[in-house]
Amino acid sequence: MTLTVRLLGRPEIAAGDEPTYRFRSQKSWAALAYLLLADQPPSRRRLAQLLFDATEDPLRALRWSLAEVRRGLGPDAILEGDPVVLVLPPGAVVDVDVVTRGSWPDALHLPGLGAGLLDGLNVRGAAGFESWLLSEQQRISAASEAVLHEAAQGLMARHELADALRCAERVVQMSPLDENNQALLIRLQRMMGDEAAAERQFATITRLLVEELGVLPGVAIESAMRETAWRPSPVTGSVSIEAILESGGAAVAAGATQSGITSLRSAVGLADLSSDRGLQVRSRLMLAETLIHSLRGMDEEGLAALYEADEIAASDGIAPLQAEISAELGYVDFLRGRYDRAELRLDVALALAGDAPWVIAKAHTYKGSAESDRAEYSNALISLHTAITHARVAGDPRRETYATTMIARIHVLRGDTEAAANRLHDAIAMGERDRWLAFLPWPQAFLGEVELARGDVEAAELILSQAFARACQLGDPCWEGVSARGLALVADARGATDRAFELLAEARIRCNRLADPYVWLDAYIIDAQCQLGRRHRHPDTAQWVEVMHRLSSRTAMREMTVRSLLHAAAHGSPGAAAGARLLATAIDNRALAAAADNAGVLTT
Repeated sequence: MTLTVRLLGRPEIAAGDEPTYRFRSQKSWAALAYLLLADQPPSRRRLAQLLFDATEDPLRALRWSLAEVRRGLGPDAILEGDPVVLVLPPGAVVDVDVVTRGSWPDALHLPGLGAGLLDGLNVRGAAGFESWLLSEQQRISAASEAVLHEAAQGLMARHELADALRCAERVVQMSPLDENNQALLIRLQRMMGDEAAAERQFATITRLLVEELGVLPGVAIESAMRETAWRPSPVTGSVSIEAILESGGAAVAAGATQSGITSLRSAVGLADLSSDRGLQVRSRLMLAETLIHSLRGMDEEGLAALYEADEIAASDGIAPLQAEISAELGYVDFLRGRYDRAELRLDVALALAGDAPWVIAKAHTYKGSAESDRAEYSNALISLHTAITHARVAGDPRRETYATTMIARIHVLRGDTEAAANRLHDAIAMGERDRWLAFLPWPQAFLGEVELARGDVEAAELILSQAFARACQLGDPCWEGVSARGLALVADARGATDRAFELLAEARIRCNRLADPYVWLDAYIIDAQCQLGRRHRHPDTAQWVEVMHRLSSRTAMREMTVRSLLHAAAHGSPGAAAGARLLATAIDNRALAAAADNAGVLTT
């Protein structure tokens, strides 16, 4: 019989359809959950301190709980050693693993999908565990939302619209202010021909955004409102549309993005009238790449095109195109902070890429970037160096520039200014040689921070001002946000404290003004707000710390979570320092570990 461990909702262990041993202590559930979800096996002393620090004999109490966990899992499970290693029997299913790393069809069958992690569990006298559990609950909630969103897109691509609509409604209930969720629901309502429902939903989200955020719906929702009712396309003879695809791609490359989009949408429609399945996939892939990379705020429509392309390619076994589709899907999940889903997609891309160096370079670039966001720095460096190797083989200098910048960012976060500066100068030189001026504000912003860390305020201000000016000319929210963050730190270094806080608030507005922001960057900007807020005793600091912790926990940005806990500890939050020390042990960053050990002030 298959062993199933359910941690979503009311926790339960079952063998087949029958529940098994019921734990007598809630701390046994706490121990099991930690062993299943922690980044690495904990030592017995660490686990005992985490769960039983308030008891007279923590190690004895831990032995009792581990014995109960062993009885609950049955004789085929392995639970032993120091560090404590848990190995479930072959074929065992953990519902949280399905949500984070499984397929969306499997996740939809979970009875606890959408429920809270260890719902109702009350563990007393374990402040460090409570801090960890709160972070994990937020992460798993975000993962449930992500897999439901993925299910809605996948079902929509299969034209199973009623089931897709139900998933979209659940996603909207979980995050009603997320414009991408609202756009998905409205698009499905219109595809089903229910224009009245779409109009009501549009009115509801408009009112909600105005009341809560003071903004109107963005381009993603506006695009969804233009969706037409779905009807099966007639299949006719092959239609030659290569010229339309070429003209659309050329228009986008020349900067005429809207004109190119129109051509590519037309190409998709014409491809659907043909029997050429490869053409149907390629036209959708080109449209999606343009919507995602060239026209900010349109990721949701791009995702719809990618899921349709993936469905066609999978049914026809078109592996090379499937690899590119999976890489693009992984990229969007990376931007949105859905890292488990991103890495799942990128691993699929690599498995299907064969010997195509441009696909391998793309997938490893995004994979390394996602790993870096999660503070998995050793893995990130391997992925990014692999990306550079294949980018050179493919003759893709822009991919090499991107990967080099992300390597430099790791050095910035670790406080290695010399290595960071060398890599950033290399990236800027490569970007200038290839005339990729639209990318330069990203490495320039980090180089400005490096110069500031070295104490050269003049050089930092010059570099960051240039980056900000270029970002504003391009209208890129991410580049504007990161360079404005750097300028805020420069203003603080010059003693212009009020201006520094104004720039940080402006940086957040800039980087989040569209529906598809880079979530890690938002956390990075809030971290600067918390740093300056603590230094200058700003009255909003506690609120910023709470926002940062919630955001970083939901997305499993491990370093940002540690930083948020250190900010919280400085404000006297119980358990925050212990939680920071616990999480920092799994991160390869000496500067962060030192700050966590001292439970003191972060320096960047």
